[in-house]
Amino acid sequence: MNSKLIMPPKFNKNQVVYFIGGIGIILDLQVDSATWKYAVEMEKEPETNIARLSNETTIFLHEADIDGVIT
Repeated sequence: MNSKLIMPPKFNKNQVVYFIGGIGIILDLQVDSATWKYAVEMEKEPETNIARLSNETTIFLHEADIDGVIT
């Protein structure tokens, strides 16, 4: 049997993290190609004159793309 050893995730749900491009809160995480992938809701921006569906954007980042946790 050929199984890959997956390290535990470095980050957890509801942690505020920073990365190139912004700050966000981890909503969910899952294993992806022997690493962890995180669904991160970027911090809300103030209202603008530009039409959009909502104030937030959710992006997917691999563990290596997250620089750290904001405490």
